[in-house]
Amino acid sequence: MIYVFAIIFAIVFEIFILNLVRKNKLDEKYSILWIILGIIILIVAIFPDIIVKVADLFNVYYPPTLMLLFALMILGTYIIHISIVLTKQNKMIVKLTQELAIVKEQMEKKD
Repeated sequence: MIYVFAIIFAIVFEIFILNLVRKNKLDEKYSILWIILGIIILIVAIFPDIIVKVADLFNVYYPPTLMLLFALMILGTYIIHISIVLTKQNKMIVKLTQELAIVKEQMEKKD
C-alpha cells in the first residue's frame, strides 16, 4: 500500500513541478533537480527491492530506515517553495535593472 502511495505521490509531484514551470513560477534550471527527485521516488516505488539493495550497499541493517525518504519529500516541498521565491526575486532584479537602465538613458538625454 505504501508503494502505491509513493507512485501516486511521484506522479502528482512531477505534474506539480511541470505545472510550476509552465506557469513560469519556477525556472527550468531549478526544476531539473525536482524532476530527478520525482523520477527516483517513482523508481523506488515501482521496484521496492531497490531499497534492500541500497541498504545492503551502505551496510544498513534495517532497510525500512531508508524510508526516511518521506522526510526528504517534506523537506523537498519546503525547498521548492524557496526555489519559487528565488525565481520571483531574480525576475524582480532583472526588471529593476532594466528600469534603471531606461531611467539612466532618459537622464543622459536630458543633459
